[in-house]
Amino acid sequence: MNIETWFLIIYFIAMAGIGMWTLKIGTKNSEGFLLGGRSLGPAVTALRLQSSSMSGYMFLGAGSLAYTKGYFSLWYAMGDIGGGVLNLSILGRRMRKLSQILGSLTSIEYLEHRYPSKWIRAIAAPIALFCIFFYVLAQFIAGGRGLEMVTGVPYGWALFIAVGVIVFYTFLGGYLAVAYTDFVQAIIMLIGMVWILIGTLQAVGGWTAGNQAVGEINPNLLTMWGPDGYDSVQWGVIIGAVLVFSIGYMGWPHVNVSHMAMKKPSVARAASMYATGFNLLFIPAPYIVGIMALVILPTLDNPELAVFAVADTVLPDFAVGIVMAGIMAAIMSTADALLLQSGTIASQDLMQRFFFRNLSDRQSVWVSRITVLLLAAIGYLVAVNDPPAVAEVVIFSTTVLGAAFVPVYIAAAWWKKANVPGAIASMLLGTVSSVVWQLAGLVDVTGVDPMGIGIVCSTVGIIVVSLATQKSHPVPEHVVAALTETDKIGPIPAHMLTGQNDALAAQVPKNA
Repeated sequence: MNIETWFLIIYFIAMAGIGMWTLKIGTKNSEGFLLGGRSLGPAVTALRLQSSSMSGYMFLGAGSLAYTKGYFSLWYAMGDIGGGVLNLSILGRRMRKLSQILGSLTSIEYLEHRYPSKWIRAIAAPIALFCIFFYVLAQFIAGGRGLEMVTGVPYGWALFIAVGVIVFYTFLGGYLAVAYTDFVQAIIMLIGMVWILIGTLQAVGGWTAGNQAVGEINPNLLTMWGPDGYDSVQWGVIIGAVLVFSIGYMGWPHVNVSHMAMKKPSVARAASMYATGFNLLFIPAPYIVGIMALVILPTLDNPELAVFAVADTVLPDFAVGIVMAGIMAAIMSTADALLLQSGTIASQDLMQRFFFRNLSDRQSVWVSRITVLLLAAIGYLVAVNDPPAVAEVVIFSTTVLGAAFVPVYIAAAWWKKANVPGAIASMLLGTVSSVVWQLAGLVDVTGVDPMGIGIVCSTVGIIVVSLATQKSHPVPEHVVAALTETDKIGPIPAHMLTGQNDALAAQVPKNA
């Protein structure tokens, strides 16, 4: 057994240990399992938010884009760097405060409480579950490929091991396990990626020498316009590339739940600083490594393995083990968040809301855990038989999530006129337009990215329909009062804490 494998074994045991520890301190009820008892500080909030949104894409997709597109790939990085601070600044404090006033335990339930109608959750939950399945599938594939390359274990077994570890600690510890493992994994990710970057630049003779060598392959790779030059630029695609990883974050339910789990609303400000620092150090690195891989590994068969292969080439064996732990950290930190969110949607947003209203906290937690197991099993079977490209799956699923949910989450916190019909129209228009645009091949025809068209449609939908239906569907008074309170700085008045689901449900009309 090589040294890289030993490092990974130690890492896997450590993550499982965190799951066992959190099982003892905070999973006895739904709020503990789903939100960690709303107890997280700024550092854990920020690094959990960032690591759960980075995913295996940063080590496979980013490297692949850079290897094939050169510096054009940095359009995606530009959006990614600002995504965390935008999310925390726009949604963080207000969503934390509003979710507690309304008694929301999940990010989908929060939407129904803000737009009081069962149809909000009936539409939002399936859309989110559909997209999250494909996103978690991409993480499984990335984990399996990474383990296969480093350990030499066949892909099927490598995939099984990666999925097994992720499911184990998510199953046991709930949100606290996900939050604390994501915090640790973010630090490991940062160390690993910076180490690869340093080794890569040393291998190519420095920044200037590396760029000169890339320019000899194709001078266009040194520009932001792609390998075919400026004449081939599709500005609609570039705008979509920036949007998907900048404002797109604000539509991802598994990321937005981080706001709801903060210890207090003011945590968002400090968390923004941590998130910005992490992003500036981490995000550009895999793209630069992918570009320099053209010099180090000019005949690489699979561009998705660029970062893995460069690490294996330029670093000593002991360092490769640490770096591989960082790569697995990126993959696992997103996969665990996605699995927990899937379980949450199944237990709280579907089963308890529409089928078994009398589920106890303990039963709800077990429904969530069983969903995690089922989704992991289905994802494994798909991933082991015909794994698609990670970058394509991630970009598709995150595009649909962003197009469907960004306007409704922003309007929920900031616009008092956003109502039920507007939210429904926004989610449907954003989902349908982005999916049809992608599947019909309209990107190549129009030069407009699905994210761009989806955001436009969903934004127009919520504004136009909300304004047109103000008289027939006014925003309830208790929601307006809650939004007014979020405008203020300071603690939530005791009389506005309506409790959790049951207390709030009493205020929502039966026919809502």
